Amino acid sequence: MPAERFEQLLDRVASLFGIGAAYYDIWGRQHFTTVAAKQAILRALGVAGDSAEELEQSLVALEHRNWERLLPPATVVEDSAQAELSLNVPADTLGDRAHFTVRQEEGQTSEFDLNLWDLPNTGSIEMDGRTWVRKQVRLPLHPPLGYHEIAVRVGAATATTRYIVTPARAWTPPRLDRGARAAGIAVSLYGVRSGRNWGCGDFGDLLDVVDWVADDVGASFVALNPLHAIHNRRPFNTSPYLPNSIFYQNFLYLDVEGMEDYQHCRRAQEMRRSPEVVAEIEALRATSFVEYERVSALKLRFLKMMFVQFLREWRQDSPRAREFRAFRDREGALLEDYATYCALDEGMHARDANVWMWTQWPEPFQDPASAETRAFRQKHWRRVMFYQYLQWQIDFQLNRAQQWARGRRLSIGLYHDLALATDRFGSDLWAHRPFFVAGCRVGSPPDDFSPDGQDWAFPPPNAMRHREDGYRLFAESIRKNCRHGGALRIDHVMRLFRLFWIPDGSDAARGAYVRENNEDMVRILALESVRNQVLIVGEDLGTVEPSVRETLARLGILSYRLFYFEKNDKGAFRRSSEYPPHALVSSTTHDLPTLAGFWVGADIEARRNAGLIDETAYAAQFENRAQEKQKMLDVLFEQGCLKPELPRRALDYSELTGDLHYAVIGFLAETPSQLLAINHEDLTKELHQQNLPGSTWQYPNWGRKMRFTVEELRRDPEARGYTAMAADWIARSGRKNQAGD
Repeated sequence: MPAERFEQLLDRVASLFGIGAAYYDIWGRQHFTTVAAKQAILRALGVAGDSAEELEQSLVALEHRNWERLLPPATVVEDSAQAELSLNVPADTLGDRAHFTVRQEEGQTSEFDLNLWDLPNTGSIEMDGRTWVRKQVRLPLHPPLGYHEIAVRVGAATATTRYIVTPARAWTPPRLDRGARAAGIAVSLYGVRSGRNWGCGDFGDLLDVVDWVADDVGASFVALNPLHAIHNRRPFNTSPYLPNSIFYQNFLYLDVEGMEDYQHCRRAQEMRRSPEVVAEIEALRATSFVEYERVSALKLRFLKMMFVQFLREWRQDSPRAREFRAFRDREGALLEDYATYCALDEGMHARDANVWMWTQWPEPFQDPASAETRAFRQKHWRRVMFYQYLQWQIDFQLNRAQQWARGRRLSIGLYHDLALATDRFGSDLWAHRPFFVAGCRVGSPPDDFSPDGQDWAFPPPNAMRHREDGYRLFAESIRKNCRHGGALRIDHVMRLFRLFWIPDGSDAARGAYVRENNEDMVRILALESVRNQVLIVGEDLGTVEPSVRETLARLGILSYRLFYFEKNDKGAFRRSSEYPPHALVSSTTHDLPTLAGFWVGADIEARRNAGLIDETAYAAQFENRAQEKQKMLDVLFEQGCLKPELPRRALDYSELTGDLHYAVIGFLAETPSQLLAINHEDLTKELHQQNLPGSTWQYPNWGRKMRFTVEELRRDPEARGYTAMAADWIARSGRKNQAGD
């Protein structure tokens, strides 16, 4: 009986903290969360659960926290609903009046009083001999969309809630709302090759990519990899999906020669013409993979020189200096913390070349609010300002790129990508540690591509802390990543609903799903979408509960569907007509094989070469691939996408090289789905994928450059043929860009 009581209490506490009792994998098998996993996750959340007594104490503490605060820390409501609020009060105050102050986002303030006794009851509880009553408050005003603040005073007690009013749905471009469909080209910006960049694709190249897409492809958007700031160090710090910061961007993308301060800096221009620099840039352009460290070092030399040039304007309080000051003021503490981290990171590594992570810094500097950190910021204000300056220049060039895209009449323009993860040794963890849970990592359960599951090695978000803060950081992450674009992809959108937590010391097979405050977060996502007029795409691949897609569809967020994964109950590939209308479709992603790679098994070979699979798994994966190829051919022949005279067996790639890509792109173009994204690797029939999940040094992740330069895309006969293929299907399927939407 004691053991049964303990497990019942553990299940109850685990459920209150969102820990799932079980989950189904992609094969339909049910996995139950172990007692050890529940205890470990609760321990990471600061909840004692090693005995029945501790669990009972945790329940009592949770009840006190939920009832003894007059107002919840955040209230998220839909604009069309009655403006209401939950209010907790002691029963002995029911004869009092509650005084409310509503401060709207734009500055308007209103006050009113309500008799507590007159308000409807929605619940009550007895705690420590005192009764608490939950009242439902109907506000006598209707705040508009946005972030407001409501304060209440009952006797001597006061509380404040962040009152967030959201739209019923996310924003959709008017033309898509009317049933039109669109298409775009997805590129890895770092891998763009050109005759003018410094060995890494930059915002200057992006303008040329936009021109190519506008003039030759006829598409509506350019989809980009996450542009987040990273440490630019191989092999562990080059993934755009494991960023240093999700709020700011990588300075590697700056077009140095396109900056105004370069035009004013004679010293920088002279250095650019030096034989040493000319040779280095030519060498960096010629590499097959991005040389992150070398490009970073070269650009920083120039950027620091140009910053010194800008400081002269700063001292003279020029118009540009005032623009920079306004940018810093708008960004506030978020940018100051990020820039301070970058300055500390640079300084600590300069003092000791073996120091690579903030966890190795002297303890006082591991705290962003310490007196020592504040003193460093004041003493080294120029170094801190330099990293603020870089973000100002990035903001300028990224805005220019989006305006250029809209000026070229791309109806959507730039399509950005917000990563799920953040580097646990990066600035976000340093500056915002309370918003992450120590003692667990995020990953995914076993699936077809990762039989042992995946451990993504970063800490999960602290949902309770985000709610206590009124979801400010979450809103900022959305706002900053869609600021200069027309669409935003949310990597692993299931994060808004649940994440797979792996306790420290366990492997991915022993993890558990933990629920998030999904209704609040999805509504805030919709609010930022409407405010910024940005279309939202939720990457919903992997193990997805039906309710997730139902909620996303209800809120107007597009699903994300890949050709490889869209199959019916019998395991056959779906016909194009069976794809959902409210979705983006594509052939593959950065983590999956290209079409050419899929057909020849390049990804399977890469996994074996990296030591990720043994010979038995290697043979099994090739056998499964042969079956998948045949299923793929079956649906392509059935729909008339492949020439009927071709043999219907699983052909060698050499026999299909002229037809397979055309057939798959045509198949996807004919779906009813609103958006089609054509990966540039599939457009130009490239063999190798950008990232091999589970590998670091074993595979050249996140560095592979495009097959053609941006100049060759427009003049090379072979490249022009590939472009024509995409343009033909985009036009034939009615997805050609409609200028001026």
